[in-house]
Amino acid sequence: QVQLVESGGGLVQPGGSLRLSCAASGSIFSIYAMGWYRQSPGKQRELVATASSGGSTNYADSVKGRFTISRDNAKNLVYLQMNSLKPEDTAVYYCKVSLQTTRWSFRDDYWGQGTQVTVSS
Repeated sequence: QVQLVESGGGLVQPGGSLRLSCAASGSIFSIYAMGWYRQSPGKQRELVATASSGGSTNYADSVKGRFTISRDNAKNLVYLQMNSLKPEDTAVYYCKVSLQTTRWSFRDDYWGQGTQVTVSS
């Protein structure tokens, strides 16, 4: 069984910063990628940033230069540093991990419960 626990969300004023954390635990053989997605009311869930096990990162155009994703592979942690936040960044942010639970299993995606980020004055 795999568990993802997110933290760090909250209310922040425009221009402020937040740091989200996601910890993966449980039956984990190998993690291929970790990332962050977000969803606003009435909108599709969208990719924010991802980080592969090899260190490659990918960002949505809307957050490039403002957000930074990082990983601690040894501890199965992924972070999202969010700076210069804008009202349009308001959403529920979800952690996603792509992993194998055993050497014989297929790679599956696991999602956290989400953490609310609200950017408002």
